[in-house]
Amino acid sequence: MTGEASPPASPSKAIIVDLTLDERTVIRRNADIEHERAVAIFDLLEENMFRLVAQPEAGPFHLNLSLEDNRLLLDIETPKREPIDRIMLPLATFRRIVKDYFMICESYYAAIKRSSPSQIEAIDMGRRGLHNEGSELLRDRLSDKIEIDLPTARRLFTLICVLHIRG
Repeated sequence: MTGEASPPASPSKAIIVDLTLDERTVIRRNADIEHERAVAIFDLLEENMFRLVAQPEAGPFHLNLSLEDNRLLLDIETPKREPIDRIMLPLATFRRIVKDYFMICESYYAAIKRSSPSQIEAIDMGRRGLHNEGSELLRDRLSDKIEIDLPTARRLFTLICVLHIRG
């Protein structure tokens, strides 16, 4: 050791710096869903880990999420919107868990208005469990193309659910 200070670590390029949701099919959502969407996007852009397996040095990224022909599309671009990659995932994999998640979220929002704190907590635990299950499924399905951490997967799963809401 020479006593010299180490140079500061360079910030990781393996991050999403901007995100767009293709909401052409969405007519309207309630305030609770809009809040979840806004929080997920804010939190995702504040802190995330998103690394392309085939191009680990690439980044940072702009990510566009959309649904098309029963597939989730992840259009990965540079911050200047130059295409890098397009990843397609069949939605059939997520259909059951998204449906179950919507049902438990409806129960949760209803419980907030009329149930005891212990009932709300029990429903929320179930909601979080399904959310984690969907997030892990997303990580698994993307693992050969994209490496993401659990918090990033959780936020992306929330946005996938938001895209499923049709008017």
